[in-house]
Amino acid sequence: MRHQDTPTNDDQATIPATGRDATTPVRRTRRVDPNRRQRIIDACLDVIAERGVAGTSHRVVAEAADVPLGSMTYHFDGFDDLIFQSFSHYARQAAERFRTRMEQARTRDDACEAIAETIADDLLGTDRDMVINLELYAIAARKPRFRDIMTEWTRTVLTSMAPFFDPQTAKLLDDVIEGITIHRAMAVPHPSAERTREDARDAIARILTGAV
Repeated sequence: MRHQDTPTNDDQATIPATGRDATTPVRRTRRVDPNRRQRIIDACLDVIAERGVAGTSHRVVAEAADVPLGSMTYHFDGFDDLIFQSFSHYARQAAERFRTRMEQARTRDDACEAIAETIADDLLGTDRDMVINLELYAIAARKPRFRDIMTEWTRTVLTSMAPFFDPQTAKLLDDVIEGITIHRAMAVPHPSAERTREDARDAIARILTGAV
């Protein structure tokens, strides 16, 4: 079992004592680092955004997080678990942002705007977000375990839209979120956030009016 707040051997150093007890080694423990696991996850996502999953490794992430290489396996059950936990964290954050946007909506028009903002500002707001999303789609297509992350994201999206849209319409709107995210990420040059937001509004309006 992993313990996030307990120092490992990598966090300890043996130094000689001074004075009368010079023959007795003294065990000095470095500061406890309770945020280390989260720092590793954040660094892993940064590395994925820069190099892709294929260019990510324990050593590269450890260097980016400024942690001992040995602590990587202390916090994660291997490289695949590190990648899985990192993507899971990212998806949970994105889902929470979407849920918050929808909870703040008071009308269907507000909900439509929240969907457009999610696409333009959250999923495609930065190059980092754009690449992480594409890498998640890619790995989920190859590894069934990672599809659970996408399934949970979709469940949150559909549940959050339920107060404003019937289930079939909500599913179509989720398709808009996924489709625009992928297509805009692949576009060269990348459209501006405002252009993406306008196109999302148009796609949503067409679905709601049946003009599809």
